[in-house]
Amino acid sequence: MDFRIRPAHPTEYPALGEITATAYLHDGLLDFSASDAYLEELRDVAKRAAAAEVLAAVKDDAVLGGVTLVPSGGPMAELARGGEAEIRMLAVAHAARGRGVGEALVRACVDRARGVDGCERLVLSTQRTMRAAHRVYERLGFVRTPDRDWNPEPDDITLLTYELSL
Repeated sequence: MDFRIRPAHPTEYPALGEITATAYLHDGLLDFSASDAYLEELRDVAKRAAAAEVLAAVKDDAVLGGVTLVPSGGPMAELARGGEAEIRMLAVAHAARGRGVGEALVRACVDRARGVDGCERLVLSTQRTMRAAHRVYERLGFVRTPDRDWNPEPDDITLLTYELSL
């Protein structure tokens, strides 16, 4: 690994926000493309960092990607229940893909969740088209939980869910 995973520094928030927004936009993960209101949420790393743990993958001074780990019961949780932590907003810069950055970020979330008292599971939501991510999750032991699949908005896309027992 020629990069490391660590908590994101506030000076990196703008770069990480842009990586996240660009990844979601260019991968076709937003309902309304460039006019999707969720882009601002993806860019607002400071807001995430105030409510959860934001991790960054970095090489030298360059941010390669990041992820948000929502602790059990955190205000950013969309899926997590009691005794669960949640992975959100995983994104890797296009130029850094294929180097294991995404997997390393997920592994870091697993390690951190295992260190949280009372945390029994790590959960996440994903889109059907994110097949490479699904392979990473399954390789790391996550299993599909179709009974928890959900829609962020009525008549919106269905998000698939995975969980890992800790």
